[in-house]
Amino acid sequence: MKYIVFVCAALGAVLLYLLSHASANSALSGQNYTVLLGLNIALALFLTLLIGQQLWKLYKQMRARVVGSRLTLRLLGAFALMALIPGVIVYAVSVNFLTRAIESWFNVKVEAALDGGLRLGQSTLDIMLADLEEKGESMALTLAFQTGGSSLTLLNDLREKSGVQDAVLLNQQGRILAISSRDASSFLPELPSLTQLRQARQRVYGKIEPIPGKGLYLRVLSPVNSPDLRGETRILQLLQPVPKALSGTAEAVQEVYQDYQELSYSRSALKEVFALTLTLVLMLAMLSAVAFAFVLSRRLSAPIGLLAEGTRAIADGDYGKQLPSHGKDELGMLMKSFNSMSTRLLEATQAAERNRERVEAARGRLETILSHLSSGVIALDEQFCLRTYNPTAEQILHHDLASLLGHAAEQLETAMPASAVSVLAQAIRANFNAGEVAEWQQQLEIGGAQVLLVRGTRLPQGADSGYVVVFDDVTTLLQAQRDAAWGEVARRLAHEIKNPLTPIMLSAERLEHKLAAKLDEADAEVLRRATHTIVNQVGAMKSMVDEFSEYARSPMLNLAALDLVRLMQDVLALYESHGIGITTEFEEELPLVQGDATMLRQVLHNLLKNAQDALEGHATPMIRVKITGEHGMVKLAIIDNGAGFPADLIGRAFEPYVTTKRHGTGLGLAIVKKIVEEHKGNIKIENQPQGGASVAILLPVAGGKA
Repeated sequence: MKYIVFVCAALGAVLLYLLSHASANSALSGQNYTVLLGLNIALALFLTLLIGQQLWKLYKQMRARVVGSRLTLRLLGAFALMALIPGVIVYAVSVNFLTRAIESWFNVKVEAALDGGLRLGQSTLDIMLADLEEKGESMALTLAFQTGGSSLTLLNDLREKSGVQDAVLLNQQGRILAISSRDASSFLPELPSLTQLRQARQRVYGKIEPIPGKGLYLRVLSPVNSPDLRGETRILQLLQPVPKALSGTAEAVQEVYQDYQELSYSRSALKEVFALTLTLVLMLAMLSAVAFAFVLSRRLSAPIGLLAEGTRAIADGDYGKQLPSHGKDELGMLMKSFNSMSTRLLEATQAAERNRERVEAARGRLETILSHLSSGVIALDEQFCLRTYNPTAEQILHHDLASLLGHAAEQLETAMPASAVSVLAQAIRANFNAGEVAEWQQQLEIGGAQVLLVRGTRLPQGADSGYVVVFDDVTTLLQAQRDAAWGEVARRLAHEIKNPLTPIMLSAERLEHKLAAKLDEADAEVLRRATHTIVNQVGAMKSMVDEFSEYARSPMLNLAALDLVRLMQDVLALYESHGIGITTEFEEELPLVQGDATMLRQVLHNLLKNAQDALEGHATPMIRVKITGEHGMVKLAIIDNGAGFPADLIGRAFEPYVTTKRHGTGLGLAIVKKIVEEHKGNIKIENQPQGGASVAILLPVAGGKA
């Protein structure tokens, strides 16, 4: 490798000398271009084969998994980059510099100036030719109206006035009819060719052409159409010499431009020579870097390869890996440090594994217990930041608690006001900050629709100190208690009140029947009004008692497969003449529902009547009825654009005697809820964002298509 590097360096020096010599003598470089190109290509191929041979050897070592081969590859790449990056920069700058230098030899401005000179001379000659063509047309027009005997005299006068050197009048065959010349030494002028005569019969013909021994001339042929010659066309030829100064300058510029173009062809060859030479210099530097990389890698790969093997063993989990000692230099110290580190890692890993197993076992037991609890459990740290929770907590609070981990309770109050999470966070802060009480219990009402029973306690002081809060959703339990209480009240009222109502009404009617005929007209009228009032009020009380009886007893259902859309259409037919716009949205191919037609008809009437009452006095009353499929059930929604449910009553809308109407007992929605629940369905009420209320009912599917 050392000899090869030496030979390559010598050849590189020779090429550098040739490069500098070629830069100083462009003619010589053009003559020796073929020789330089052959040498460059030969050396480039040799260097490429040499580098390829070394890389092939390294590749075979890597295939054989020789220790240190990959490290050799990395060192090779590092040294190659160290030589390549500055080499490429110098190479790019040098090529750019030499290219600009060569281009400066053939300045674009010189080429543009020569080209501009040619165009300027051509434009001047074109202007002179156009001027001569105008004179020819004018003279031809004058000659057209003259007789044949006076053509020579007139031709002389026209030539002298126009300042033309030669003027010749020819026939179509080129025979001279008249001639006038300013040059007395010229016997005959230069006549046109037959082709030029044919071109001049119809239009003016002009051309700039050289005349041997005389220089550049402007020749113009113009047709002379005389009416006296019965259609025979004569040709007027004008010859005007180009000024010597102009023609000489134009020819000189043309010759210089041609010479410049011939010289410019050699600049591409110079660029290629310089580029190839610089490329070989760059490859020489790369070869030197590769050679040094191979030499150094042999000295560094052995200990570093052992360290790499030991590191790989530790990465695979073998923390007890020990390396053999390797001298007393820095690499030997590094191996000793590695052995000490591996011993300590083994001990620490064994201890950590024992602790992890204990923690995982405890965590697994705790997670199993919490995941099967019906109560929600959350744990907080000393700053009331959420630390952990169980799945039931998310179900009760109706919120994804994963996004709240690490957030303080104070932040939750401001970020989500009026939500279940915010109310719970506020109660937690208030109770734990109230004093040093270790445990507390509180019932929370959230939005009038949910009730939580919350219990909290402090954790023992320590690294994991904080708070634990357990809560249950008792909304359904409280609602069931209230329903049971109202049912008991309804049964007792119906039993105690209904029995004396009939005797009271019969006694009042009997009094009217017995005493009306015995009293005068005024007293009889008072008796009739009093009796009528008693009978009406007893009837109202009887209706109220009947409603209580209906609410108290469980309905006897006659379940069958029903088409809810057909049932809704039958009920809506009774409300078409009430002056309220009703729109329907029925989904196609809905399944049949399992229900009692009589009971469901009562539910539909009750809901539509409530919607009508809510729209009383509204300017544009509107009721929208939707029936769609949802989650394997059929959903009926009745939506109005009225005032909606009051916020303080929406959570108790299904309780008896809860109503906003001036008339009625407030038992309608309670009875509706009971009927829907007997059908194994659900009912939900809510206010619309744009105004109005919505009542939605979900009923189970019976099977089949409506």
